[in-house]
Amino acid sequence: MTMTGVLRPGHAQIRVLDIKESIPWYTDVMGLVPMGQDRQGRAYFKTRQEHDHHSVILRQADRAGLDFFGFKVLDKATLDDLEKNLRAHGVATERIPAGDLLETGERVRFTLPTGHVIELYAEKKDVGNAMGYTNPEVDVIEGKGICPVRMDHALLYGPDIDGNRELFQKALGFSLVERVKLEDGQTDLALWLTCSAKAHDIALVRHAEPGKLHHVAFLLSTWEQVLRAADIMSKHRVSIDIGPTRHGITQGTTIYFFDPSGNRLETFCGGYDFYPDMHPVTWTWDEVGAGIFYHDRKLNDAFLTVVT
Repeated sequence: MTMTGVLRPGHAQIRVLDIKESIPWYTDVMGLVPMGQDRQGRAYFKTRQEHDHHSVILRQADRAGLDFFGFKVLDKATLDDLEKNLRAHGVATERIPAGDLLETGERVRFTLPTGHVIELYAEKKDVGNAMGYTNPEVDVIEGKGICPVRMDHALLYGPDIDGNRELFQKALGFSLVERVKLEDGQTDLALWLTCSAKAHDIALVRHAEPGKLHHVAFLLSTWEQVLRAADIMSKHRVSIDIGPTRHGITQGTTIYFFDPSGNRLETFCGGYDFYPDMHPVTWTWDEVGAGIFYHDRKLNDAFLTVVT
């Protein structure tokens, strides 16, 4: 499939309660590569395989959560076209100048019906990775901590997920991959959408409070690396929410856990390939337990309700 619009999730700015505590945790436990701090004191990180300058930004604040989630688009012309699409759908947009984030070009910012701030951008400095573009060696985990492949997706909680879905599909060209229905069989409780051939690039759950973060997810290559991540979490006394286990939805294997500020993160691997001619998968309320946690086929109340 030729990708000509929104390419992938590009960055997440996460609020932390203590930046001095968070920087070594994201470096040594998560195994992210520190990429410096800006004049505002925000700390930047990338994963071992990512080429762009950063995918995670940490900002100290008095409450945890997500400031914004960004998607990279093909080029400047695409950025202009997508902004026009958003405005045609009645969405107000704002241009954030180049350089506001380190090594990042101009961004188009807007707010979803659920209250989350989303950004689109076309330019970020390619700093490369340890493998390079010419005669690369096979990637081997050699750094500290979990060392994920990439920052992969986010799950957002808010009230109007129907409005979000329409915006992502009609204005930005996303595809609906999976959904969970409530007991009435009509109302969507949760949605998984993709802008690529992945099982999902963004997920949404219906929730009374707007603008809430459930988790930011990081990809690992194998089930064995997920188990290795669990060992690292235990060694560092990380608070684990659930896992290692498997989802029925998207079929990925997973661990959910918390950073020192209480932000939930995920390490996962797997998930099937999606193509635009595929029909969305629907999960009914009576089987939602298996959809969320396939092995024990029941819900975890804390998993569903704890958000930042």
